[in-house]
Amino acid sequence: MSNGGVRYTLVDTTATTVPVVAAAVHNAGMNIPGGAVDEIIVRFAFTLNAAGNIAADTSNIIDSLRFVLNGETVWDYQASISDNANNGAGTFGYLLNSLGPGRSVDVNTGTAVREYYIRVPVGRNIAPGISRLEYTLGFAALTGAGGAPTAASTEFWIRYNPAMQTTTTLGAATTAPYTATTQQVVCRVPQNVPGTLAGVLLQSDQDAADDITSVRIVSQSDFSMDIDMWRCLNSDLDGIWFMDPATANGLQMGQALLGPQIFIPLFQLSLADDLRMQVTAGAAGTLSVTPVLTNAISGKPAPAQVQTESVPTNTAKSVLAASGAQN
Repeated sequence: MSNGGVRYTLVDTTATTVPVVAAAVHNAGMNIPGGAVDEIIVRFAFTLNAAGNIAADTSNIIDSLRFVLNGETVWDYQASISDNANNGAGTFGYLLNSLGPGRSVDVNTGTAVREYYIRVPVGRNIAPGISRLEYTLGFAALTGAGGAPTAASTEFWIRYNPAMQTTTTLGAATTAPYTATTQQVVCRVPQNVPGTLAGVLLQSDQDAADDITSVRIVSQSDFSMDIDMWRCLNSDLDGIWFMDPATANGLQMGQALLGPQIFIPLFQLSLADDLRMQVTAGAAGTLSVTPVLTNAISGKPAPAQVQTESVPTNTAKSVLAASGAQN
């Protein structure tokens, strides 16, 4: 991109990658221009057959989202729970908004009309020319009355920004069973991704109550810390915003995603070792730990491939040479 500032480019519009009644997974890709890819913005628009098909914000039905840019997996989200009947914040939207406010937000119409935006931080310099962005996007089922949503479309936008300062990578989750005791859990971190750990998303496989009661990050604390204390430290207790269509023209606020589903900040913990935690639980279940890595960006987008020898051309001389007029 030749523009020296922020620039938004629409790269794909589809009526195929949209929610339907049954759970669905979509795989597709698109060509995108080179440049400083700051974030991927996705706009979902559709009309539910029945307003209650999604009880609260649309992020509740995002079951998975993977972005692969030029063969590199830059974002790999997998939900432990995705539930259209959840009347609260969705885990996917909660994760995005933990990385910056306004990264996951619905327009609250108070009706069955949905307009939902996500802004996925990427921070990658890609070479001029044409690059390839592949994605896998999974939706949970829409139970309840009626059929599939109508007037559905999904738009993919790229925000280019040469002033971006960090790359962001959402690594693959590590899953581990837990029991009603204290146990060590090790989150494997990518070995081929430079940077440090900004934080991890912990997901339990249930959302009725807090099965996990405390967590100790071994390298950062000598003591286990209560889950509500973590909610204080990561600002969840200050408010988790979500859209409830039952209350139009605004957002609602909660203080927790039970289970828990919780983002734990790690203040750029080094990748010298895998992340080791002590997890105390009051019941048995399965824990998912997803790492968020960031790294300072150095340099600009790579230059396009160029030839190394000049090719002088001169039409006047060519005409003379062909006519023999120079003799």
